Amino acid sequence: MNDLLTKSATQLAAMIRTGETTSRAAVEAHIERIREINPTINAVVKDRFEQARAEADAVDERIKRREVADWPPFLGVPCTIKECFRLTGMPNSSGLLARKNIIADGDATAVSRLRAAGAIPLGVTNVPELCMWMETDNLIYGRTNNPYNPKRIVGGSSGGEGAIIAAGGSPFGLGSDIGGSIRMPAFFNGVFGHKPTGGLVPSTGQHPQAANEALRYLTTGPLARRAEDLWPLLKIMAGPDGQDPSCLAFELGDPGQVEIAGLSVLNVDGMSNRPVTAELLDVQHKVADALAARGAQVRTERIDELNYARDLWASMLSVSGTTPYRVMLGQGKPIHAGIELFKLIFGASEFTLPGVVLALIEDFPKLTPRRTQRLVELGRTLKQKVAEMIGPNGVMLFPSHPVTAPRHRVPLLHPFRYTYTAIFNVLELPVTQVPLGLSREGLPLGVQVVAAHGNDHLTVAVAMALEKEFGGWVPPWEAGRTTVA
Repeated sequence: MNDLLTKSATQLAAMIRTGETTSRAAVEAHIERIREINPTINAVVKDRFEQARAEADAVDERIKRREVADWPPFLGVPCTIKECFRLTGMPNSSGLLARKNIIADGDATAVSRLRAAGAIPLGVTNVPELCMWMETDNLIYGRTNNPYNPKRIVGGSSGGEGAIIAAGGSPFGLGSDIGGSIRMPAFFNGVFGHKPTGGLVPSTGQHPQAANEALRYLTTGPLARRAEDLWPLLKIMAGPDGQDPSCLAFELGDPGQVEIAGLSVLNVDGMSNRPVTAELLDVQHKVADALAARGAQVRTERIDELNYARDLWASMLSVSGTTPYRVMLGQGKPIHAGIELFKLIFGASEFTLPGVVLALIEDFPKLTPRRTQRLVELGRTLKQKVAEMIGPNGVMLFPSHPVTAPRHRVPLLHPFRYTYTAIFNVLELPVTQVPLGLSREGLPLGVQVVAAHGNDHLTVAVAMALEKEFGGWVPPWEAGRTTVA
């Protein structure tokens, strides 16, 4: 396997700058890997390989002529972009059949900032219908499969990103997250993913778009095969763009200045009403022990209010004033979910089953307004409580999901497991998803590292430390017999 397929984006950028490799060689290696693996995993749904080659050649020519004054940090490095973000000339359907022919005529803010930093997009990656389900599948592009075992899901909604990065086809990519859409795919596919503090990175230029208070719940962030790329990518994307009113200027810390020995670590085993497998709890406890061995002050506690995570997330999203999902499905006109459910029985609906079911149940919180308001108040109280328990110089360890990557369609039987990630969206806390090797079945293990509002640098610093301790991403071609080669 080409050695370039295991390097971080930071390493690739340095190699291109020094002439150890060229941008064209890095781009070509990843194109070749995508062509090799994509027929099996269906992660990249539209490529721009010829444009990428031309952009890489232009970079190499600039370097050859020494025409680069200030080196952009990722000059000449390939990447991928989640299809829900606008990328000039690429489809921007978000997996909704009615948007099949929508082509972006410009770049989303985060995309524009990555390209200005020198990154070269290779194409766009698959999503669930309107980015609102745990399995990446839609009526335009079909289903995406896990590179460690094609019978398993890749998660959603940044599922195509997680899969192609894990498969070696891209060193990093762009994702979005309103209920775990960066962290679930990062977990199921064994790569790093960071959900920023609410309001840190503008979400301008993606579809669907949140509104009002939910703008802080919807976050834009990086997925990467190596932890060292998370922070420079986050810094590139962060900051107001004058279009997203929720985005504020933050005074960011520095992961390089974080001492693990000085950290307070809160270890929480999850929710008692949705227990986690022994294997995942065991590796989380090993993480706690490893941090304690480096001098961190570790304590294990439970947070009973997290048992209400599903209702808290649904209630806080319901009162946020964002556009109802059934209206998004109907492109501005609400669909009749009951009729669409009947049509699904006969294969006549233009929507997926998860989408129709979500449209059916999304108004449930409004049927009990007093209970919903109590839950909203509990959510706001919990936000303060969790931040205080973590502390200004601490992190929390929390399971990524109750199980490793399930088989296809199994999430329909367990539709609320997403709350392990979703609760942190409405709490607006920064979270880094950290891979921790593979399970006995050859599937990725991992843990979420959470910090107080604005302390993104702490979670990234811990992720980098854990990568050194546990190895981080395991290339699928090194993972065993169930792996796609």
